[in-house]
Amino acid sequence: MRFAGKVAIVTGGAAGLGEAIARRLAAEGARVILTDVSPAGAEVAASIGASARFVHHDVRDQPGWQALVAEVEAREGRLDVLVNNAGIVELDTPESIDEASYRAVLGVSLDGVVWGCKYAIAAMVRAGGGSIVNLSSIAAVQGEPNNASYTAAKGAIDAYSRMVSVYCAQKSMPVRCNAVLPSGMTTPMVASIPEKRRAAGAAAGLIEIVPGAANARGVPDDVAGAVLFLASDDARWINGQSIVIDNGASVTKGVVPLLQK
Repeated sequence: MRFAGKVAIVTGGAAGLGEAIARRLAAEGARVILTDVSPAGAEVAASIGASARFVHHDVRDQPGWQALVAEVEAREGRLDVLVNNAGIVELDTPESIDEASYRAVLGVSLDGVVWGCKYAIAAMVRAGGGSIVNLSSIAAVQGEPNNASYTAAKGAIDAYSRMVSVYCAQKSMPVRCNAVLPSGMTTPMVASIPEKRRAAGAAAGLIEIVPGAANARGVPDDVAGAVLFLASDDARWINGQSIVIDNGASVTKGVVPLLQK
């Protein structure tokens, strides 16, 4: 029960990594506020029970962030943990990148992190300290030719997390900020990629990815465990770090190929 008495916000909590993180936080004693634009978040919160509730929230909306944090403080009395998980992916290359999808990906993935940190820091200081965990991606450290917009957003999140950690430390604010960088996990977002590839067609110039690797997919709990560690007091001396969760993919040529039998 590492989070007994603590209050956490998890964005993008309606499915995938966000859902797994929210469930694990609640299981370890946290009062969890799941946010999402999908009404499925309400079903997730209901299935968790009294320790969770759902708030409809578009992470791109700065005033919405201010209102969310104020509401959480007023209702729960504190904010201890923020997990900036919300994100979307579109397939594009440096040459095929489209402004509308680029703005959409950065809006959800990057703007949500910036506004979340902006309003969470002061609330965490008022609570006596807190932890921010931002979801970046292996795309921030490993070239992915089909993810131009996504890579731009996730690389920025990785760097921004370090900046936030140093800012808070130099201001003597008891707020830690770290990033986790997962590879592809078995989530609805990742599952949508093959259809996005088919919809894009050959003209998009997407590079074919060869399937069949020993470390090609993890599960949401593989990420949730790392997030909970960084959010907890167990990691009180870990700040400004980027934790890669990829079963070794980033230290190889992309993925570890399976041996032929």
